[in-house]
Amino acid sequence: MSVPVIVVGNISVGGTGKTPCVTWLAKQLKQAGYRPGIISRGYGGRSESYPQNVNSTSDPILVGDEPVIISRHTQCPMVVSPNRVEAAKFLLQQHNCNIIVSDDGLQHTKLGRDIEIVVVDHQRLFGNGLCLPAGPLREPLSRLKTVDFIVYNGGNANEFNMQLSQSAAINLADNTLTKTFAEFSDQAVHAVAGIGNPKRFFNQLIENKLTVHPHPFSDHHYFQPADLDFGDDAQILMTEKDAVKCQTFATENMWFIPIEATISGKLEQQIFTLLETSNNG
Repeated sequence: MSVPVIVVGNISVGGTGKTPCVTWLAKQLKQAGYRPGIISRGYGGRSESYPQNVNSTSDPILVGDEPVIISRHTQCPMVVSPNRVEAAKFLLQQHNCNIIVSDDGLQHTKLGRDIEIVVVDHQRLFGNGLCLPAGPLREPLSRLKTVDFIVYNGGNANEFNMQLSQSAAINLADNTLTKTFAEFSDQAVHAVAGIGNPKRFFNQLIENKLTVHPHPFSDHHYFQPADLDFGDDAQILMTEKDAVKCQTFATENMWFIPIEATISGKLEQQIFTLLETSNNG
């Protein structure tokens, strides 16, 4: 590409926290004066043609759930396509960007990149350390020696640790309504998660002293009203990734919990330094 490319990916299957890391990175770049654009495969999207521009009101059924969330939180130009090179070229043609962040795509080697960031789930790490199908790895562990930065989602013993903070829950039917976790403590709630690691979401609610009935779904599950019919009027809490697919049939007892990432180790400064070095080179 004619501009620097930063790939945020992982070497294992399942959710590791790439989406909040991409959002964090895009915000840091904007604050530093860059004009970032974001590309993604748009996993789960069912569009009949690509590339596709994404904005905060895009249909997640067409472009995927995670791109819509990233667009909402960053307000950056965003393009999805299974062909990331095509997505990057389209992004540069359509928008005034001077740096590209690729959401996932570490193994999409046709796309040149200047910086590689790997996100690791601190709880699950690398399983048995074997590659698919014998284990959870997309690439051997030796791949970590060639990337620029490794960010651990959770934990605090590494150079770069990402912590995900949860603010108040937002109502799906009326996004002006918010509730603190304490306001859900008087009754059991249904917790819904169609993400790579649903248990992480359920545990976060339990840590906030909520009584939880967990309902795990497959990653990128496309929700139907029947999926959330639990036969009672208890409050339903879900991730933001799930909420974007439930908006059309939202009821007043549905709430989502946005998350925001912070990363230790002054990672942003090291990224800026690496970008300046590569530009000067």
